[in-house]
Amino acid sequence: MKLKSHFLFNRTQRSGILFLVLIILGLFAVFYCIDFSEKSTFDTSSEEIATLQKELDSLRVAETAARKPKIYPFNPNFISDYRAYTLGLSTEEHTRLKEFRGKDQWINSAADFKKVTHVSDSLLAEISPYFKFPDWVTNPKPKKKSYTNYNAEKPYAQKIDLNTATKEQLQQVSGIGEAYSDRIIKYRNTLDGFTSDVQLYNVYGLDAAVVKRALLQFTVKTPNEIEKMNINTTSASDIATIPSISFELAKKIWEFRKLREGIEAISELQKIEGLSQSKFQLIQLYLYAE
Repeated sequence: MKLKSHFLFNRTQRSGILFLVLIILGLFAVFYCIDFSEKSTFDTSSEEIATLQKELDSLRVAETAARKPKIYPFNPNFISDYRAYTLGLSTEEHTRLKEFRGKDQWINSAADFKKVTHVSDSLLAEISPYFKFPDWVTNPKPKKKSYTNYNAEKPYAQKIDLNTATKEQLQQVSGIGEAYSDRIIKYRNTLDGFTSDVQLYNVYGLDAAVVKRALLQFTVKTPNEIEKMNINTTSASDIATIPSISFELAKKIWEFRKLREGIEAISELQKIEGLSQSKFQLIQLYLYAE
């Protein structure tokens, strides 16, 4: 096919062709120079869109959680193959558990479960809150308090100093509980330390039989020094300052000495009616006759 020379067209035709070419060139220029893409007016960074996105994300999470099998409290010593699968245990981890239980051994804590199965910390944290152990594991019965055998007296060197004995040590004596151990230590502090074993008898409410058991294991090794008073010159009020000596008893002692115009030995006080042996031994620590 031969193309015609433009000279074969008349002037009007040539002008039309030229005009058509110019239009085509113009269209190309407009196409390449002007951006005809539409700009989006939808702002995804707005606060409303962000809020909606969070709500959608939370709904997805809730839906995912709802699809998961619900976990109920269970004893980790008894896990079936299906339960192991739903919990996320691998075949190896479940096999280790079954082998351990096959030896008639028991898991009694989350730490035991991890030690046996080798599960990851993240999985253990997820399932351990659902572990349910028998009451005898979670609430074991307290062991009965065992008392040291106080039937035989210890040698002096092996005895515990009453002035340094702790509450726990005192409570090892049958008959001395928390209340009495507190009372013994409080009385010791009042005295600034025991001077003699006999002072233990003056702890309020402490039975003499209990004191005897205690003295088989305890004794005063670091006695507190007491400044003694002369019974022939001291007053009833001074005698009443002796711990555990009432003013009535102090007055009896003073009147006993007054009636005899003095006494030669403290042992004479044993003639006072109603004066117990333990009180007399206590008085000997504080009084002397001269």
